[in-house]
Amino acid sequence: MNNLNSNVPCATPSEGAQDQSVTSLDVLVVGAGFAGVYAVHRYRLQGLSMLCVEAASDVGGVWYHNCYPGARCDVQSFDYSYSFSRELDQEWIWPERYSGQPAILEYLRHVVTRFDLRRDMVFNTRVTAARWDDEAARWLVETDTRRRFSCRFVVLATGALSAPKDPDFDGLKDFKGQWYQTSRYPHEPVSYAGKRVGVIGTGSSGLQCIPVIAETAQHLTVFQRTAVFSKPARNHKIPPEVYAEQRARYPEYRAELKKSVGAVNMPAGTQSPFELDEAERERVLEAFWNNGFLNMSSAFKESPYDLAANAIVVEFVHRKIRSIVKDPQVAESLCPKDHPVGSRRPCIDTNYYETYNRPNVTMADLKKDPIVRITPDGIATRDKHYPLDIIIFALGFDSICGSQTRIDIRNGEGLSLAESWADAPLTYLGYLTPSFPNLFFVMGPGNPSVIANCITMSETDSDWIGECIAWLDRNGKSRIEADEKTAIDWMQLVSDIADKTLYVKANSWYMGSNIAGKPRRFLSYLGGYPSFVEISKRSASEGYSGFKVS
Repeated sequence: MNNLNSNVPCATPSEGAQDQSVTSLDVLVVGAGFAGVYAVHRYRLQGLSMLCVEAASDVGGVWYHNCYPGARCDVQSFDYSYSFSRELDQEWIWPERYSGQPAILEYLRHVVTRFDLRRDMVFNTRVTAARWDDEAARWLVETDTRRRFSCRFVVLATGALSAPKDPDFDGLKDFKGQWYQTSRYPHEPVSYAGKRVGVIGTGSSGLQCIPVIAETAQHLTVFQRTAVFSKPARNHKIPPEVYAEQRARYPEYRAELKKSVGAVNMPAGTQSPFELDEAERERVLEAFWNNGFLNMSSAFKESPYDLAANAIVVEFVHRKIRSIVKDPQVAESLCPKDHPVGSRRPCIDTNYYETYNRPNVTMADLKKDPIVRITPDGIATRDKHYPLDIIIFALGFDSICGSQTRIDIRNGEGLSLAESWADAPLTYLGYLTPSFPNLFFVMGPGNPSVIANCITMSETDSDWIGECIAWLDRNGKSRIEADEKTAIDWMQLVSDIADKTLYVKANSWYMGSNIAGKPRRFLSYLGGYPSFVEISKRSASEGYSGFKVS
């Protein structure tokens, strides 16, 4: 949709709903990140009575909470933005190639103001439970403010990376200093000047905050559990002439983006390393390393799938790390040796490896010397004690489905979603699950979700859901859910495609391996964005084949 000022009337939610009163709606959207913000815009244009409920005090989702030092998107700004409004493309200016958290949050706030979306949003209100009333064909939704909603449809725009993995270290409650999570960072400034700081975790968040904290901390100790592959982001200000060119070709750029596998403008290598001599392989790898955005795991056409081809890339990155980090022992600890490049979330950084050359930075390799407990004044590993004033936990998330299963959602028989998904999440296309009618997921398990451009997926999913609701209304239908056999077959296809790649060779949050007791299974569709759109559109054109409609 590119209609900036639609004249479609919007039904107004019932007024005066406070405490235990019930607000009656067509659609309740849960979450006001990128997905929820677009959903509000989309369903308002459709004329549905609708409200968005957000636990935080403002829009932003992950970009509201993850305001730690150095927080930045690892997808280029031109790609990581809405495509529904050509006017928005023309009026907004991204300052950098990779936008920082403040700029992204400002963008979302601008969109909400620009399209007057805030009047259909409720903040500081967390959805705690939802019960399906089979007779009424409606969801009764409860919140922590005692406000309740009765709605025909629930749309969970809760995010694939929004349910934090909380620290569970022994002794944390006795720590006398300050501690923070990157995933729930305070909005007021935190000073590290003159402080002994420890950062636990070296995923994307850790890689971003470590160099920034090191600049002012008296001393920084990095507690590395798993070494990761990273490369320089080559971030920079966007020159005015580049922006002028981008504005002139935004429609074509968006079209190209949606033809790509991940809905991002990221070319992949087309050559085989086995057909190139050593000098030519090195030239290709150097080009990928220096580009800033190109994924190292895609340097050669076989490297995402073939261990031998991947090993050539691994060896190159190891050489880069050893050339940057002066201490040979630290460099070896920073070289990942237990997973192929690309099998965990690829990282890009600004001076991450260089930070270990600073005299005020220490590496604690937890593979060699694991943490035993948090003490009142620091962290004790098996062999050493590290005195600390501040601890930063960069532990990541219960990804893909954690934000949905943490809500007490129950169907007409009283079965909870968490119980239903105990062995593995089950959806068709990531949109609906069996036995839970009218419960839609944006970027749910079985969707391309975190493997594709999340903003493009948010729009794609919300459009599909909106069109589905319109079809149900036109055809006098009141409920829809995934067909169980179709969902089982779909999730098996998701697994089968992943099994052909090297993703399954790593213990990663992609596989659920970072959460104790979580089933180890790849949950994102790797068949490509265009393929997914084709399959989902075909289902819709066939009267929502693969779903049970009644």
